[in-house]
Amino acid sequence: MLLIPDNQRRTLDELDDRLDLESGDRRAKRSAFWAMLALSAVIAVAGVAGDSTATVIGAMIVAPLSTPILGIGLGITTGRARLVTTSMLYVAAGVVLVVVIGAVVAQLLPNPTNVLANSQVTGRTSPTLMDLLAAIATGFAGAIAITRHDVGDVLPGVAIAISLVPPLGVVGVCLGSGAPSLAVGAFVLFASNVVAMVFTAIVVLFGAGYGHESDTGRARAYLALGVAACAVVVPMVVNSLSSVWARQVFEATQDWLSGTPDAEVVAVQWQSDTATVTILGPTELPPIEDLQRTVNSLVPGDPTLQIVHTVGGRYDAGR
Repeated sequence: MLLIPDNQRRTLDELDDRLDLESGDRRAKRSAFWAMLALSAVIAVAGVAGDSTATVIGAMIVAPLSTPILGIGLGITTGRARLVTTSMLYVAAGVVLVVVIGAVVAQLLPNPTNVLANSQVTGRTSPTLMDLLAAIATGFAGAIAITRHDVGDVLPGVAIAISLVPPLGVVGVCLGSGAPSLAVGAFVLFASNVVAMVFTAIVVLFGAGYGHESDTGRARAYLALGVAACAVVVPMVVNSLSSVWARQVFEATQDWLSGTPDAEVVAVQWQSDTATVTILGPTELPPIEDLQRTVNSLVPGDPTLQIVHTVGGRYDAGR
């Protein structure tokens, strides 16, 4: 394979040592995995609660969750059900640990609902197809790095880009703050990253010649991976369309207000089939029916339009 020269290619035994937590010195691997995962979860949740991007990035670098996820890809590629099963158990247990830590920390916050509006939460609860595209590209980078001796230095960058623990931290914080719908969105982001990593690992490992002869177990794994991919792609498509429609409604509202002095569109939020438009402006607005007709012509399904009108304007201090 051109991307993995023979003189830089890791052996299968070397990959097993790096990705199989139940081979070699199992006790040392387990203790390192759980210690680093617990610490990364605390760091990530603290960063989410404090709206600190730098802290969240630190959690991404420390988090070891990519190891068993890549182990799933290696197990599928080499036809080893034992490796697939144990790696999946590590991932599932890791998910529970991080979510529980997030939920517990949320209970310690003086006003947990305030956290739901910060950028670390809002940026992870409505994943789109762009997030999936980034995850796929990052997954390829990680899979290539893990199979080559000479590009291991990129793995911290891969850990930052793929973002596994922070979305789970957001899931826990949202659940602890009584916002299960936001928690579902964050979990979709995590699940899409996992599916992308497993898929790209299989492609790269097969291309590098690590695969064995196919068997029925592998066929079942492909089917499960396909189902999981569909489960995460559907909501991401919906979120992508919602973003497009929200932008169209925003622009249509600006045109609708073009003849109204000092009126401006503050925000457009899309929820299910309802567009909520927040407007700051004078008491009198153009007929809402005109805007509704325009929105109906732009967005399929004749969505419901809600206008939140705040009377007033923006003024510079000292004038």
